[in-house]
Amino acid sequence: MKKLNVMLLALALFAAIGAQAQDNMETKTSKFNIIAFGGIGYGIMDNDNAPNYNMNSNTGDLLLNYRIHSKFGIATGVGFNQLSGNGFNTVGNFYHERMLVRIPLLLTFNKEVADKFSIIGHLGPYAQNVFKDEYTFNTAKIEDVYDGWNFGFQLGLGFVYQIEPHFGVGINYTGQSDFTQLETRNNQVISDEQKLKNMNTFGLILQFNL
Repeated sequence: MKKLNVMLLALALFAAIGAQAQDNMETKTSKFNIIAFGGIGYGIMDNDNAPNYNMNSNTGDLLLNYRIHSKFGIATGVGFNQLSGNGFNTVGNFYHERMLVRIPLLLTFNKEVADKFSIIGHLGPYAQNVFKDEYTFNTAKIEDVYDGWNFGFQLGLGFVYQIEPHFGVGINYTGQSDFTQLETRNNQVISDEQKLKNMNTFGLILQFNL
């Protein structure tokens, strides 16, 4: 009987410790979350030796954010930007398509402004690479005109509604401008340097708390 009482006491103690550990795990908040946003908009292709022209943009970013403070964090990930637009140069009129892959390093902030509503923002530099570049003229199509890496700065502001503790959705604005130029490849019919500036997009933002 004495052994049974000791065993029951030990089981009760282990159960209490287990319940306390589970409560601590449930209440502990992870410092990591995932932020995904995308949108449509336009920017200006700024050329050195040809007229500037507008580019339509479809963009998206997927970021892993580490919260260093209740309101601030550091995020990185990958972004994609699909550009298209019409322009002209010394060769003639053309339709331009470009796909860029972007790697940002961002300072983020998150502030609750009302019950289940919060403002999410980010700003910081990025490096990006030309994944696809294509000019279509009236008589010919030229591929891989520009290549390489360039650098720029982006910022964003979103308004998020927390549907449940681990998931929120909202609307988002993102602005982006390159501060270094891309150069044409050797032996191309186009010889120029250019960068994308004043790109503004609006769309959706998703937040997943881990």
